[in-house]
Amino acid sequence: MVFITAEIGINHNGSIKIAKQLIDIAVEAGCDAVKFQARTVEKIYSKKMLDLKRESPWGTTTREQKHGLEFSEKDYKIIDKYCKNKKIDWFLSCWDIDSQIRMRKFKTKYNKIASAMLTHTKLLHKIAEEKKHTFISTGMSTMKDITKAVKIFRSYKCPFELMHSHSAYPMELNEANVRVIQTLQKKFKCNVGYSGHETGSYLIPIIATTLGASSIERHITLSRAMYGSDQSASLEKTGLIRMVRDIRLVESILGNGKKKIWDSELPAQKKLREIFV
Repeated sequence: MVFITAEIGINHNGSIKIAKQLIDIAVEAGCDAVKFQARTVEKIYSKKMLDLKRESPWGTTTREQKHGLEFSEKDYKIIDKYCKNKKIDWFLSCWDIDSQIRMRKFKTKYNKIASAMLTHTKLLHKIAEEKKHTFISTGMSTMKDITKAVKIFRSYKCPFELMHSHSAYPMELNEANVRVIQTLQKKFKCNVGYSGHETGSYLIPIIATTLGASSIERHITLSRAMYGSDQSASLEKTGLIRMVRDIRLVESILGNGKKKIWDSELPAQKKLREIFV
């Protein structure tokens, strides 16, 4: 069964209220998990970048904007409790070692490596040593980059699956190259999913499912018109509900590949072949 993750990421805009609303949407749609992003802002971005002028709901600098989009540990305690009450798993992609260590206290089932962090070797080692099932996105990465990451996870005997991805927000549909899912499956002999950043449409996750994707991740939002760099490449409630519905339908249509005679065929078999008896 395809594992479906609703990527909240930073689309909560620093609001627990919005985060809860997005969790509710994921639960209603039938997703398996929701995912967030965590960063230690001063570790990820240079002082020069953080000092840049940038208008946002939190102030006039990039520093204020980045901090405004981050949840505190207190916030994540609320998220943890809320998800447990809603009976949905949650996990994070941490963008630095400090965040990864800090979030361990929540004992989530899964880890996620963002495409941006695929070549952050020290972080990969730190995540792999936890031996949690890890989703590894592969946007803006070469086969050499992916091979190095896979070797690290296999050296720790940490369960993982790769995720075909494209790191433009939003991605142009003609750059999806979804057949890479099968290329990665053959090359690394592992499960491969799809993490999408396309605008609006959920066609590509459906195609990915037909190509054998083991997991699907899509950003979600209350409205694509909201403030934020990821909002336009996200699905709103109706789109998410339809995507999950259609993925489950496609799984059912694909079946298990074993040839059989269905009970519904028996009357036709009896009628149309009785002449040969």
